Amino acid sequence: MSESNSPDPLHGVTLEQILISLEAHYGWENLADRIPVRCFESNPSIPSSLKFLRKTAWARTKVEELYKMMLRSR
Repeated sequence: MSESNSPDPLHGVTLEQILISLEAHYGWENLADRIPVRCFESNPSIPSSLKFLRKTAWARTKVEELYKMMLRSR
């Protein structure tokens, strides 16, 4: 199976790419409503969110699940 045929929608996608896609689709305010973490609520940015999500497994899992849900709804 080649890389492009992977059944995992996260395969080959960086956390930064996921955040950029989610922010473009939902905006920071809606992201904060869906996943209430300070890095989305107070002065949000991609770098600060990446720093938090790389250290916080439960929040990263929520972000990845939201990303998969967004892909399914497209």
